[in-house]
Amino acid sequence: MNNNSPFCALTIAGSDSCGGAGIQADLKTFSAWQVEGASVLTAVTAQNTLGVDAVEIFSADFVARQLDAVLADLPVRAAKTGMLANAAIVEALARSWSDAGRPLLVLDPVMVATSGARLLDSDAERVMIERLLPLAALVTPNLPEAAVLTGLPADTPAEHLADALLELGCRAVLLKGGHARSGEIEDWFVTADTRERLRHQRVEGKVHGTGCTLSAAITAGLARGEELSAVVPKAVEWLQTLIGRRWMPIRGDLGLLPFADRQLDPGV
Repeated sequence: MNNNSPFCALTIAGSDSCGGAGIQADLKTFSAWQVEGASVLTAVTAQNTLGVDAVEIFSADFVARQLDAVLADLPVRAAKTGMLANAAIVEALARSWSDAGRPLLVLDPVMVATSGARLLDSDAERVMIERLLPLAALVTPNLPEAAVLTGLPADTPAEHLADALLELGCRAVLLKGGHARSGEIEDWFVTADTRERLRHQRVEGKVHGTGCTLSAAITAGLARGEELSAVVPKAVEWLQTLIGRRWMPIRGDLGLLPFADRQLDPGV
């Protein structure tokens, strides 16, 4: 390996044609955190902040070939998932990550877009739970996703959902509390040895791509060699700063994150 190799992270996700989420948000986030980014595309979408108009999903074989090509040549230190679409793609990724020496994996179990479009089928949910989740260094669900993954009722206390996710085999959980009906949002970061509640004020309105951006920021921090316990609160705080400076599209009511604003330095 070249001694001058940069920090490098990988995103495995779908393309968002409006650039606010998916592969595009991940790569913008990696750049903001001064990490070189590589990508494996699972699907391309025709979408904007009004909704998803069309989706074309790539074959699991093509996804696996992209993944093999990247990992054979780049010094990827951490990777994250986004939209995985179907069971075949999830299974292909689980097979690849079963090999020794794979990068740290941040699993963002994207199931439904902010606009409401379904992004993961039910068969894929089962494979994700059984095969991929136990390979993850961190899983970053929101409350509805955590309920699906654990099979628990949607009104289960967040701490109990996080504990149930740990029992499924992942090493750490960041449970995002934005779907709770309260003025203050509580995220829970939980490992076998750690239980940390991260509080921040709710911002009025919805913002596109926040989950993708948060998991990408954590992945970038891991790629830089930072400890998970340190990078999680830093990434959460950085995302809140971005949300506070969001901008609005021409027609939609979902805010977009200001990735080009260089004043919003994550402090890496």
